[in-house]
Amino acid sequence: MELFFAPLACSMSARIALTEAGAANLVEVDTHAGRVLATGADYREINPLGYVPALRLDDGTVLTENAAILQFIADEHPAAGLAPPKSDPLARARLRQWLSFIGTELHKGLMLPLLGRETPPEVKAWAVRKYASRLAYLDDKLKGREFLLERFSVADAYLATILNWTQATPEIDLAAYPNVKAYLERLRQRPSVAAALGVEAPLFRAEIARRKAA
Repeated sequence: MELFFAPLACSMSARIALTEAGAANLVEVDTHAGRVLATGADYREINPLGYVPALRLDDGTVLTENAAILQFIADEHPAAGLAPPKSDPLARARLRQWLSFIGTELHKGLMLPLLGRETPPEVKAWAVRKYASRLAYLDDKLKGREFLLERFSVADAYLATILNWTQATPEIDLAAYPNVKAYLERLRQRPSVAAALGVEAPLFRAEIARRKAA
C-alpha cells in the first residue's frame, strides 16, 4: 500500500501509525500545486478533492479520509495494537469517539480557522472562544492518563499530529491546559512520532521554499 502525504499535514498521523506497524511506503504530495512531487502526476486523479491523506492499496483501490485510513491501518496490522480488538465493541466505539472528536472539534473546528491565511482576526478570536471548552474537556480526560485509551492507538497518532500545529497558532497557549501540554511533550518523544517530525519538518520547509520560488 502507498500513503500519499503532505509534510506536517494530518496525514502525518497515518505515517505514525504505519511506522508503529513497521509498514511504511509513502508518496509526497504538493497539495498547493495538486501534484505528486516525485512524478508530477495530477494528484486529483488519485483523490479528486485534492487533500491528504489517501491510501492506495495493492489492488489499486484508493481509500480517503483520515479517520477511515487510520482504522484500516490498525485493522491491517493487528499485531501493532493500534486499535482495540473487534471482540471489544465498546472499546472500538471509544476509539471512533475520539477520532470523531479530534477530527471535528479540534482539526476542522478549531485549527483550520486558526491556520487559515485569509481567516479574519475576529473569526480566529471567535474560534478560540468557542473551542476553549473542547481543550478544557480534553485536558480533563487526559488527567492521570498516558494515552486516550488504555494504550497507544491511532487516536493518539491523530491527536499528537493536530496538537503539534499549536506551534503555529499563537492564539492557543497549551500552558492553560497542563495535561494536554504534558501529553504532547510525552508523545513527541515516542520514537514513531519523533521520527515523523524529524522527516516531515524539513520537507515542510522545502515545500514553503518551493512555493516562494514559484
